[in-house]
Amino acid sequence: MTRILEARSDEAMAIREAIALLARGLPVAIPTETVYGLAADATNPDAIARIYEMKGRPRFNPLICHMADLPMAERHVIFDPLSRRLAEVFWPGPMTLVLPVRETSPIHPLARAGLDTVGVRVPSGMAGRLLAALDRPLAAPSANTSGGISPTTAAHVAADLGKKLELVLDAGPARIGLESTILKVENGAIRLLRPGGLDVADVEALTGTLVVRPHGAGAAIEAPGMLASHYAPAAGVRLDATSVFPGEALIRFGGRSLPGEERAAIVLDLSPTGDLREAAANLFGYMKEADRSGAASIAFAPVPVHGLGEAINDRLRRAAAPRE
Repeated sequence: MTRILEARSDEAMAIREAIALLARGLPVAIPTETVYGLAADATNPDAIARIYEMKGRPRFNPLICHMADLPMAERHVIFDPLSRRLAEVFWPGPMTLVLPVRETSPIHPLARAGLDTVGVRVPSGMAGRLLAALDRPLAAPSANTSGGISPTTAAHVAADLGKKLELVLDAGPARIGLESTILKVENGAIRLLRPGGLDVADVEALTGTLVVRPHGAGAAIEAPGMLASHYAPAAGVRLDATSVFPGEALIRFGGRSLPGEERAAIVLDLSPTGDLREAAANLFGYMKEADRSGAASIAFAPVPVHGLGEAINDRLRRAAAPRE
């Protein structure tokens, strides 16, 4: 069973223990501002293979590599001027940039699924300080079984991966609760590969250009979170519900009641006040709570698509997609 180490009281000790395991090629679950990540040395192929094995993740799905700061990232990837501007403004924070990998970078091809690009980001908080102390990149997808609901607390990680994992650093609930926004600059245009914790409107306001959204299904996998079915609970998922079937779990938004909710197995509200940031922070935790209710299906009331609602709706569509 995994050991959960409360890291807020003695962060330096927690970082030392994590580094000792990482040096042995063992993954460690770490807190970030987005979700909890399953981190391992991005230069060590055995360590990276353990991430894929623990998660049951397909190896064609690349991993995000986390950096301590922009100078560390520059040692591993090549920045165009627009990507550099985005990094200077939004790092540390919930933004990943997909960039060409340098020939001299020791990031192993397994971490980038053999691509000549790699997704990089600089996390804030304890994760950033761990990276600075380690002084090498960490591959760190979400610390959960592949395709399932991402973890926003240490307890979520332990409940899912506890029999496979030695250590979880506990820094409390993730502040943002959604994975990073993934962007790629091509020919001066910014492409959105995955909406996430950074509002795309902030990117557009900074650059004065519209971010290009994905068109249709079947796109090549260039970054995490692009699989059609992802973030899925065990229960079925029904979107844009206007009423509730008897025995369903209900996750609503904005304090609005739905007909039939008195017969629901459980009723949760992502944000009674209609705050999309609160809704994002609660999304994965509430999905797990609804799943634990034993309901065969989870009904989701509509969530606005603007701001962080774009990322919330992306996660819900993938959770509801047909599963292989």
